[in-house]
Amino acid sequence: MKVQEKVRWDGRVTRKVWEVMRMFGVDMERLKEPAEHAVEVELRKGDICYITGPSGAGKSVLMRRMYAQTSGRKIRLEDIPLPDDRAVIDCIEGSTIESLRVLCKAGLSDVFCVLNRPAKLSEGQKWRFRLARAMAGGAECVFADEFCSTLDRITARVIAWNVRKWAKKTGVRFVLASCHEDVLGDLQPDVVVVKHLSGPADVVRRSR
Repeated sequence: MKVQEKVRWDGRVTRKVWEVMRMFGVDMERLKEPAEHAVEVELRKGDICYITGPSGAGKSVLMRRMYAQTSGRKIRLEDIPLPDDRAVIDCIEGSTIESLRVLCKAGLSDVFCVLNRPAKLSEGQKWRFRLARAMAGGAECVFADEFCSTLDRITARVIAWNVRKWAKKTGVRFVLASCHEDVLGDLQPDVVVVKHLSGPADVVRRSR
């Protein structure tokens, strides 16, 4: 998969914009110079790709392009709805035990969360519900921006470990993005894409 996209500034030069440009010595040529986001990766069944780097480096841009170029059954966490008419447990495919198992993998093991409606969950719980839906939904590739970013770091590492095991067991591919690097040891991604604020991204594949 080869991803390449150029992003150009196309805003309106207002008085304040012009004053900020003068403060920082930015001319029109520099302002409109396109920022290029490019990467080439190969993902096999069960692979996890982790895109990391500082905020504003273009991680989400790369993820959107990768999503657009991915064929087959795919899903983005942000596209999963949050029903307000049924309990969390009723939103996960499979038997009660199978649904509970998936919810636990996604970090939703509290009975009151399981019996609550998705729309009424906290922001962190909503993210975990969407992850559970994605894992149980039969997708071949799952895309998750801001992976575990809203969670406490212990929970984040537990979920990262569970995602690694799920990918290995099911063959589902995951494309994840976050500026947090503390989950890498538990996630054990097959491909790490390091997006810098400028210049090309670094791509490192784990040897098998």
